[in-house]
Amino acid sequence: MDSLFFFLASLTLLCALMVVLSKNPVHSVLFLIITFFTISGHYVLLNAQFLAVVNIIVYAGAIMVLFLFVIMFLNMSKAGDKIKTSTISKFAGAIAGGMMFVVLVAALKDATIAGLNPETYNSQAGMVENLGYVLFTEYLLPFELASVLFLVAMVGAVMIGKKEQGESHF
Repeated sequence: MDSLFFFLASLTLLCALMVVLSKNPVHSVLFLIITFFTISGHYVLLNAQFLAVVNIIVYAGAIMVLFLFVIMFLNMSKAGDKIKTSTISKFAGAIAGGMMFVVLVAALKDATIAGLNPETYNSQAGMVENLGYVLFTEYLLPFELASVLFLVAMVGAVMIGKKEQGESHF
């Protein structure tokens, strides 16, 4: 189990690094898809199967298709469309990355790794049945408020997209 975790972790880090370092945007998106799949593998190792499936459906499916369409519409294959970055933006990016690393190290310096306690271990913690039970008992009000918010957003989208009486229909 540990070897599978270390394999997935190294593959995740390698693909995430290739997302940033890849010159071709299509290759970058493909590396991002592999990164999402390896993160889903981590969710399965953590016994959160529902989260793994949702991650694959939403991110590796829908979001990646959206990214690919945007890249295809941009048509960056021409030689004259090179993206030029200034030295100041590279310097600012390096400073921002360094500051993020310092914050990460400061946040994790006192962290402890909890071991497995067989007496309190619940093998069904990440299952859909338990998630639904908690969602419809403990978090019922926020769940209902989110559903009303989504309903209002759908009605608003229909109203915005609705044609006016005087417009011609093509």
